Order: sequence, then C-alpha cells, then structure tokens
Amino acid sequence: MEDIKTLAEEIQNQYVKKWKDEGGRVLGFSCVATPVEIIEAAGILPYRIKAIGSQEKELADAYMSRFNCAFCRSCLQLGLDGTYDFLDGLIETNGCDHLRGMFENWELAKKPSFFHYLRVPHFVRGDSLAAYEEELGLLGGAIAEHFAVTIDDRALDQAIAAQQEIKGMLRTMYEMRERGEPAVTGTEALAVVALSSSMPAEAFKALLEEFLKERSEAKVGGFRARLMLGGAATDELYFVEEIESLGGMVVADTLCYGSRALWRLPDSGGGPLHRLAEGYLRNLTCPRMFKHYEQRRDFVLETAKRAEVDGAVLVHNKFCDLHAVDNVALHEDLESEGVPVLLLEKDYGARADMGRIKTRIQAFLERIGR
Repeated sequence: MEDIKTLAEEIQNQYVKKWKDEGGRVLGFSCVATPVEIIEAAGILPYRIKAIGSQEKELADAYMSRFNCAFCRSCLQLGLDGTYDFLDGLIETNGCDHLRGMFENWELAKKPSFFHYLRVPHFVRGDSLAAYEEELGLLGGAIAEHFAVTIDDRALDQAIAAQQEIKGMLRTMYEMRERGEPAVTGTEALAVVALSSSMPAEAFKALLEEFLKERSEAKVGGFRARLMLGGAATDELYFVEEIESLGGMVVADTLCYGSRALWRLPDSGGGPLHRLAEGYLRNLTCPRMFKHYEQRRDFVLETAKRAEVDGAVLVHNKFCDLHAVDNVALHEDLESEGVPVLLLEKDYGARADMGRIKTRIQAFLERIGR
C-alpha cells in the first residue's frame, strides 16, 4: 500500500514519466464531469489535475485573488511554476467560477497548444442531455483534429468497458472499507482513487487487483468511531490520515475525489456518446447541479446508512460557496435521520491549521460518545 500512497502523492509519477518518455500525450482535466473515455479512445492519457504537495501560492495569487478557493489557486500555482508542463493540453469545464478562473488564467499565462472548454449543463432534462451529447462530440472532434487521431465508436466502446471494469473494482474496495471490520482505511481509499486518474488504465488496474487481493481478508481495528467524509474537492491524504489518527475511521465518503465517480453507466442504448452523456450528467451528485439537491441528499443518506456510520464530517474549502451552502442543508437532513454532523471549514493545504481541525474532530468524537 505504501507504493500506492507514494505514487498518489506524486504529480508526475513513474507511470506518467514512462508514458511521456515513450512519446505519449497527456491531457489535463479537473472536473469529474469530463468523460475520460473520450480521451482514452484517442490513445491519450487523461490526467485529473490535483494540488497535492502545493505549499506556495504566490504565482497564482498574482492572477486570482485570495477570495478564491485555495484548491483552485494551488492547482494554478502548479500550472504556472512548471510542475504541470508535462501536460499536452487542458480541458476546462464550468464546474464553478473558481475552477473556471483557474483554467482561464492558466491558459492566459501558459498558452497551452490545446485548450478546450467543455460546457456541462447544470440540470438534467431531455434538451440538456442532447446538448451535453453534442458537447462530447465537439470535445472528441477537437481532440481528433489537434492530435491527428481517429476516435471511432469501437475505440469508445473499448474505453467505456475498461473504465466500467475499473469502477467496479473501486466499488469493491468501497464495500471492503464499509465492512463491520473495515479492510481498507479512508486514507488508503483516497490514495487509490486519486491515483486512478493519474496513470494509464491498464497499469492502474494491475495495481488495484494486487491491492484488493492483499487486503481482501484484512481487518482494521483500534478506531473509536465510523465516520463519513463529505463535501468539497480534496486530494489531501494527510487530512484524512489526521482524522483517522484520532480514532475516527473514515469508512465512507461522498467526495468527488471518491464515491461520486464510481457509478455504473446506464444501459440506455444508443451510441457511446449518448451513453456517456446519460451516465455522466445523470450521476453528477455535485452542488453545481441546479434543482437536484434531493438526489444529492438521497446519495448521502444512503451512503451513511449503508456504512452504518456513527457521524459525518462535512467539509468545505474556504470561499467554496457551493459546498458551504449544500453542507448546511445536508447537516439538517442527516441530523434529522439521527446522524450527528460536524461542519468544518478549512483552507486547502493549510497544514498549520491542523491543530484547530484536530481539536474540532476530538470534540466531535466526544459529542457522539466515542
């Protein structure tokens, strides 16, 4: 497991370096609404941009004010300081204004040779699904034209099948962490999910198979409470590790770097782009989706019930209005169902703030009698 954790904390791990050394191209994206299958069908490595290890923000602060989410500013910092120079292009989505600001300032400053704006609807209905399918076609067309490759239905079907197999294995890992005696810690689960979007699919599948086999009969003990972690984007392994060091085992999550991305594609018929549009848009349990709070609420409540959690920690990064507002409503609904909740605001990457956060977590564990 240490190898997976080490790899997950590296921006350009050995698999990405090998891919680049062999002449492969890499496209960076951030939002879970970006169908990686289209990129893989082009023979290109999709790479989900993370901010792991970013401690400085001086370059980013020259382009984005400090009233923007520190996660987005940290990603921009790594883009501006050359850490992400191995990327051959960027795919922007309209996840939130902070995310868009990150991408557009990155484009302004670094001028990548390929930059595509994937417009993702904010609600689900017939016309929005049709519009999103059209957007996916435009994305595929732009990639094919720029990189001089062919993306056909056969390649898309193969990429879809490969990703569905990997997602199925990740769901198995989540079932293992939700056991009465968990086989996987929350820190390990986050490391695995973070790594899944940072290396070639086949290589990751081999690592995941080995990990699942190794942990199949494991039993993690010595914790005080079973917790669910939900809220804003976080790839901070140390944050989950610190929670678990206090005895709060994170047996479930509702994070976009987590369970939000592990759904199955619906068998809705039609071509591969239609299935991708249906699958991705209908399963976006993110507060960016207007009028779909009930879907997010049900997802969170079902996760808490299935994992038999003793409490939930709902976190948002400072200035993340989308998750801050959503977490207030989720707080009320979870508490009404008998699940104690800790609302926690933090600044992304601020390790110096962990003392305050650990005090809050300890008090919460005492509150729930653990």
